[in-house]
Amino acid sequence: MDKEYTNGEITIKWQPKKCQHAGICVKMLPKVYNPKNKPWIAIENASTEDLKRQVSQCPSGALSYTLNQ
Repeated sequence: MDKEYTNGEITIKWQPKKCQHAGICVKMLPKVYNPKNKPWIAIENASTEDLKRQVSQCPSGALSYTLNQ
């Protein structure tokens, strides 16, 4: 099941079936992505620009984003 997380400016979509668990998200933004927490994405712990930069590095495309209007 896909999940979405938003901070009002940006919405991050996580598609677990696509995830390759490369760990780039956790390495780049450990205060946002913590697999031990539930929910494991705390989008409020980074700026929208940092989130966009990190999501663009996801090798599997499991993470994507849309900007909210």
